[in-house]
Amino acid sequence: MPLITASTPFATIAASLRSGQLDLTTYINNACHRIDGYEPDLQALVPEPGRKEQLLKEAATLQKRFPDPASRPPLYGVLFGVKDVFYADGLPTRGGSQLPPDLFKESEAICVTRLRDAGALLLGKTVTTEFAYFEPGPTRNPHNLQHTPGGSSSGSAAAVAAGFCQIALGTQTIGSTIRPAAYCGIVGFKSSYGRIPTDGLILCSASLDTIGFFTQDVTGIALVAPLLCNNWQPATVPSTPVLGVPDGPYLSQASPEGRAVFENHLTLLEHAGYRIQRIEALHDIDDIANRHRRIVAAEMAQVHATWFARYEALYRPRTADIIRQGQRIHSEELEAARDGRAVLRNELEGLMDQHGVDLWISPAAPGPAPEGISTTGDPAMNLPWTHAGLPAIALPAGRAKNGLPLGLQVAGKFMADEQLVTWAKPMAEVLA
Repeated sequence: MPLITASTPFATIAASLRSGQLDLTTYINNACHRIDGYEPDLQALVPEPGRKEQLLKEAATLQKRFPDPASRPPLYGVLFGVKDVFYADGLPTRGGSQLPPDLFKESEAICVTRLRDAGALLLGKTVTTEFAYFEPGPTRNPHNLQHTPGGSSSGSAAAVAAGFCQIALGTQTIGSTIRPAAYCGIVGFKSSYGRIPTDGLILCSASLDTIGFFTQDVTGIALVAPLLCNNWQPATVPSTPVLGVPDGPYLSQASPEGRAVFENHLTLLEHAGYRIQRIEALHDIDDIANRHRRIVAAEMAQVHATWFARYEALYRPRTADIIRQGQRIHSEELEAARDGRAVLRNELEGLMDQHGVDLWISPAAPGPAPEGISTTGDPAMNLPWTHAGLPAIALPAGRAKNGLPLGLQVAGKFMADEQLVTWAKPMAEVLA
């Protein structure tokens, strides 16, 4: 089975493009050559005619605008992908659906504009599940084409792992950034809820949707997060955080192999000098998950009300089913479920304060990517952190017995994204 991965560290490539050590035209030609060779099997990108010609045209404009390396913006010439639920000028938006793209015409997403303003070049749209829910697209895992890359940000994770681009935007409503990052062996970062504006996005659930993005290493996350997150401030943190393990029914959702590997990760971190606190937490995980899914259902029904009334026959079964469920949820139930988000956040942060913990750690997914592409895998390990709106990052953390990647999930306090990213780099080095 072919391995469609490449080592393309974001910060190194960005620095080489800015300095001129890496010629921008050569970089684009090489990327497009790689895409031509592997995309027919991987199917991470939404097909777009004239991709290479458009990129070379935009690159020429960028070169004329910034002839002096000293004046070049931080992401000068770097290629980035955009999940096909974001609006991006010059490209149609379909949301991974069969609905008419003319329905989805809005101003460009703020986070897309911020990357362009930083000098990045838009490679194109990446494949998403239908409207960022559970109906998968055609994308396959670059480590083994017989397995899912995860979802719903399937194409974004696969494109970065395959070296098609150095960064790709995704979203997370349950586990749509952290899980595919783990399955594809890369780094995925999900900001605190609301930290990156969601303007210019086909929403799945307004109360839960959070912007995320993928790179191949934490250094790349640290380069991009200040550009996308509102009011980013340099973090001053202790060198070694105290790590909390949420023992109980939540953690037991991991597979036996996933749990065993996680225990090995804990041993590695302890040997590297990290103090680990085991804390009974998330005892009501089933109630949290049910509440979360009811919010998703109700708010998807709201988002799609007009479209679904007219084009119901064009929706795929799982998407149509969740919208129909949402139509039956009363406003009182929805408001009560929304209130539970703050309750959980306070509970988790209270436990952190009580036990002197700086970060929560857990498996990024129950195990490695499942075989087949009819499912995107189980987001159970990601759900409570998304529900509470906490920032989270997936770090590559070894491989399963079948050779597929595994990930460690690290979650921080609400709006403490800076500390999380700062602490993540040395942790990633230990896991590597």
